Amino acid sequence: MISRIDLRGALPENLRDVLPRADLDVEAALSQVRPLCDDVRHRGVAAVRELTARFDGVELTSTRVPVAALADALAGLDPAVRAALEESIRRARLVHRDQRRTDTTTQVVPGGTVTERWVPVDRVGLYVPGGRAVYPSSVVMNVVPAQEAGVPSLAVTSPPQAGFGGLPHPAILAACALLSVQEVYAVGGAQAVAMFAYGTEECPPVSMVTGPGNIWVAAAKRLLKGQVGIDAEAGPTEIAILADDTADPVHVAADLISQAEHDVIAAAVLVTTSERLAEAVEKELPGQVAATRHSERIAEALAGRQSGIVLVSGLDDGLRVVDAYAAEHLEIHTAAPREVAARVRNAGAVFVGPHSPVSLGDYLAGSNHVLPTGGCACHSSGLSVQTFLRGVHVVDYTREALAEAAPHVYALSGAEDLPAHGAAVRARFEGGAR
Repeated sequence: MISRIDLRGALPENLRDVLPRADLDVEAALSQVRPLCDDVRHRGVAAVRELTARFDGVELTSTRVPVAALADALAGLDPAVRAALEESIRRARLVHRDQRRTDTTTQVVPGGTVTERWVPVDRVGLYVPGGRAVYPSSVVMNVVPAQEAGVPSLAVTSPPQAGFGGLPHPAILAACALLSVQEVYAVGGAQAVAMFAYGTEECPPVSMVTGPGNIWVAAAKRLLKGQVGIDAEAGPTEIAILADDTADPVHVAADLISQAEHDVIAAAVLVTTSERLAEAVEKELPGQVAATRHSERIAEALAGRQSGIVLVSGLDDGLRVVDAYAAEHLEIHTAAPREVAARVRNAGAVFVGPHSPVSLGDYLAGSNHVLPTGGCACHSSGLSVQTFLRGVHVVDYTREALAEAAPHVYALSGAEDLPAHGAAVRARFEGGAR
């Protein structure tokens, strides 16, 4: 059901190349999304509607979801789901509110200061996927940090569902209503990213697009980066678990399955020092998979080349492996898990010990579940308040402070053969005070 890779002994130099990873050729998808995005750029909402009919089988009269539909969805929401979403929002606000930045003024010299101001982007488009599963939790994870950052204008889009009258899933609409988001669109795929980037007659353009999606969404983000800011090119979800012989194989198997449930190309990787644990997990998986609703999808994901059990000689090697893998989600099931977690450098989010499963982070830990995938955690972060803020330096020098710096400016402008730079400063002192 799941393959093994034995890396006991000396680890290979090309460690990233030998680890399980999903095939996701975003570059190849670019040629297919380019004409779609160009069509939206030139024909606006007409192109969006035609592409929606083509790919989603829904004929839209308007891409904008009526505000009344949001209220209706909230009114019809299961009370238990509403309570869970409200608690998810409350916890996410606690965490993301503490991420707010404050302006900082530094006195560089007497009379010379630099202030770093933190300014939110003007408008963001938040993408919420809708395919094999429905993700009202992704509404929370996108909207809360944008609101806590102070973004003045935000819009949510999610693919239309033929089974719901061409609107996004009611749970997504209800989550928007709970968060007081009234600008919602029934558009998915590459055309949704293009709609946000270029704007249409029904949707003003945005400054930034965030949120996970399929390969077409990721390709559109890559294509339109520059026209619009993006958070990341999110790929298939992935979990890595670093475990030793203290781990419970029932917990480990359940957590691998929980992420394999997302998609047939979801990645589930166990890195362990214990062959006994590896064997126990291999024995545990079939029974747990058979008992789940999406057993075929999960079995395909676990059997795919993106999933596997990696055996290592010790925890030091295990840490090297998980840092090379740079998982979206990394669980630590070892003795002294906090100490081991503190040594991890590359992960979207780290889940410490047996009572911090990824499922908690997906919904209710307070952390954000929009995280870097495909090894990008070695250089990128998950969605946060910081995603929606820009640092702006405000330089304020007096005449005296500029005079003190002037000789250094002259020297450096001469060294770089940019004499006009020095002349711009010299002009302020020639001919007396001004």
